[in-house]
Amino acid sequence: MISVVVPTLGRPSLAVLLDTLAGQLGDLPEAELLLVDDRRDETGELAVPGAFAAYTKVLTGRGAGPAAARNLGWRAACGEWVVFLDDDVVPAPDWARLLRADLAVPDRVGGVQGVLRVPLPAGRRPTDWERGTAGLAEGRWITADMAYRRAALVDVGGFDERFPRAYREDAELAHRIQLAGWDLVRGQRRVTHPVRPESRWVSLRIQRGNADDALLRRLYGPSWRTALELPPGRRPGHVAVAAAGAVALAATGLRAVDGPGALRRGLGVVAAVAGLGWAAGTAEFARVRIAPGPRTPDEVVTMLVTSVLIPPLAVVHWIRGWWRARSVPARKVVAVDGPGAGR
Repeated sequence: MISVVVPTLGRPSLAVLLDTLAGQLGDLPEAELLLVDDRRDETGELAVPGAFAAYTKVLTGRGAGPAAARNLGWRAACGEWVVFLDDDVVPAPDWARLLRADLAVPDRVGGVQGVLRVPLPAGRRPTDWERGTAGLAEGRWITADMAYRRAALVDVGGFDERFPRAYREDAELAHRIQLAGWDLVRGQRRVTHPVRPESRWVSLRIQRGNADDALLRRLYGPSWRTALELPPGRRPGHVAVAAAGAVALAATGLRAVDGPGALRRGLGVVAAVAGLGWAAGTAEFARVRIAPGPRTPDEVVTMLVTSVLIPPLAVVHWIRGWWRARSVPARKVVAVDGPGAGR
């Protein structure tokens, strides 16, 4: 049996996903669908198409985020394979048929990732948010469409619920499953991940993910990005820019209250040098975000404002995450020879 687990916040995209799957039921005999309603404030029951009524379970989550919702789903599942889908993807017409082919893998394979496509607008350059979403297509082991053997999930205990956002929790799970001796491979089934509408200030909100990065740093040490197969980030640059801005502000403030003399002149030099460093770093960050975009007035203004705010915001969230994770013990990273050998 194959179990399909979909955590959802009840977005309209869920209906599109379910309608698409309903047309492929013939290729999913003995399958089950588990919807995990993870809304904090329930506003009514989830609408389930009649085609699914016979084998759909609707579970009530705790509003604790996708990691906890997926754990609730797979632990209630009966299938040997558990397929995680996000509620905003659209499976291709042959998704179910190719899924069955994808799962015909050797016993040591614990997970099979689907192919993700993110359509970008035609006729113009993508915005910063659209480019960020498009980056999901290159992600490794992301649970927008990821199938795991139930045995592999049991082996490692599932997702780490200390990660409350849809951010890194899937990469961290994949890392532990590989350490437990399972192989992960890419399959052929395909889903489309449309770019959902977002506020122009979404880049500020997603900086909260820096707190999760701090937890990963605590768990896996300085090389956590390499261990989890993640691309390098901009945090060192954000720290430098935020520090330069803080020094410039502090020096300017002290200079304003200090009387004439050498100290005041020195503080002026410090403020000027730090201010130039802050301006140069901020300008470089804004440039790399504006250049590939549509360069409309709204987009340029948004990039300028958020490029000023992101570095200090990222640092604040990192420090917050580091403080919360200060007593978390590091994971013992011990690779094993085969599936289940780490148990």
